[in-house]
Amino acid sequence: MNQIDLANRVAVITGGSGGIGLVTAERMRRSGATVVLWDLDAGALHTAQAVLPDGGIAQLDVTDEAAVARCTAEVIAQHHRIDILVNAAGITSQRTAVVDFPLDLWRRIVEVNLTGTFLCCRAVVPHMQAEGYGRIVNLASVAGKEGNPYSAAYSAAKAGVISLTKSLGKELAATEIRVNCVAPAIIATQHLFHDMPEAQQRTWVSRVPMGRPGQPEEVAAMIAWLASEECSFSTGAAFDLSGGRATY
Repeated sequence: MNQIDLANRVAVITGGSGGIGLVTAERMRRSGATVVLWDLDAGALHTAQAVLPDGGIAQLDVTDEAAVARCTAEVIAQHHRIDILVNAAGITSQRTAVVDFPLDLWRRIVEVNLTGTFLCCRAVVPHMQAEGYGRIVNLASVAGKEGNPYSAAYSAAKAGVISLTKSLGKELAATEIRVNCVAPAIIATQHLFHDMPEAQQRTWVSRVPMGRPGQPEEVAAMIAWLASEECSFSTGAAFDLSGGRATY
C-alpha cells in the first residue's frame, strides 16, 4: 500500500459503518487521520468502532438537517476542525421500471444519496473556510453518468451528486478547499454485490472490460489521495473507477 500522508487530519465519513465507507476509514486511519464515522445503523457503528478504537462515531440520518448540524458541532467541539469530509452514505433499491417506481421510495433514494450529501457539505464547508483548508470527496457512481436501466432513482441521484460536486468545486476553487467525487462501477461490497443473485452479478461484471468487480480497497485508495494535500489542482471533478466501463 502506498502511504498517503493524512497525519493530524480530522476526517468525517458518512455511511462509515460498512462497505466502502468503513474500508476508507481504515485506510485513512493507517495514513494518520483521526476518523469520525456517521451512520444510521447504530449496531454496525459500534462494531466499526472496534476497528477504529481511536476514532469517534455518531448515529444520524444524513437527511435530517438538525442532526447533521448537531453532529458537525460535536466534531468541532471535540476536534476543533474538520479537514476531510467523505460523503459515502447511500442507498439503492431492487431493479424497478420507472412506470412502477413508488414515489416514496424515489424520494428516499434521492434524499439519502443527494440531499444528504448536500446537507453534510453545507454544514461542514463553513468550518473548512474558517480553517482555510479542506478536502471533500463525494461518492457518485457510473450510474450517474450512464443512467442504469431499472435504477432511475439511484442513477438520477448520483448524477445530481456529480453536478453538486462540480458546482461546489467551482464555488470554492479560489480557496484551499478541493471538492471531487468518485464514480465507481460495480464494487464487491456485501450489500451492492455479494447479496445479489449470481446471475445478476454476472450481468454487472460483463459490462466491465476488466472482467471483474472493483474492490472496496481500490475505491478507498483513490478517496485517500483525493483527501490529501497532494490533490491540489483537481476540483469539481469526477474520477472513474469502472474497470474501463466509463466512456466519458
